[in-house]
Amino acid sequence: MEELLEKFDIVANNIDIYKIAFIHSSYSTTHGLSHDYERLEFLGDSVLSMVVADYIFQKYPDSGEGNLTKMRANYVCQSALIYYSKQLGLDKFTKINTEEHNMSHNEVLSISADVFESFLGAIYIDQGIEKAREYLENNIFKYIDMGKIFFYDYKSVIKEYGDAQEVPVSYETINEYGVPHDKTFVIQILVDGQPLGRGTGKNKKEAEQLAAQQAIKYLNIN
Repeated sequence: MEELLEKFDIVANNIDIYKIAFIHSSYSTTHGLSHDYERLEFLGDSVLSMVVADYIFQKYPDSGEGNLTKMRANYVCQSALIYYSKQLGLDKFTKINTEEHNMSHNEVLSISADVFESFLGAIYIDQGIEKAREYLENNIFKYIDMGKIFFYDYKSVIKEYGDAQEVPVSYETINEYGVPHDKTFVIQILVDGQPLGRGTGKNKKEAEQLAAQQAIKYLNIN
């Protein structure tokens, strides 16, 4: 943990808060712990959204509310968080029990997105908003500056396919879990009644997009 904090030039006031940021509930349950990263993730989500919103608000003074909302969504979506987490090596520090809790690959990816937010939440609690902003400025803002695309509207693509083929496309929630303020949804896409993809996300829209992405790949839609 000390090596990770040194990497980001963080001198911890309370190193335990950073350790908690990487404890998934599966590990917590297995080892009889009373804490996991969910509360920090909740906080980090808000910090990320606010700091990114502020940055793009200042960077694009002529953009309206609609464009700013779309831009922010691109840099705080689950695909973006997974990318950040892996690029920064945060996913390697996660304490998780995948075998006992029978987790899918998509669920593990979702957890890597969670720990990006929980680690940010820990920085905010331990160091304050300016250090949290500095961390994002050094590691995330470059993707905004280069206009990197993380979010693609897969649902629209699969809808167009369904319309063209005259087959119905629908989504169904097959599982949801977590505390009320931090739910995770597992959603399946049905194309002409056949299940062709499954997505896991922190909200239904995100899970539906991931499910649609799988269906597009299965159907080999360009």
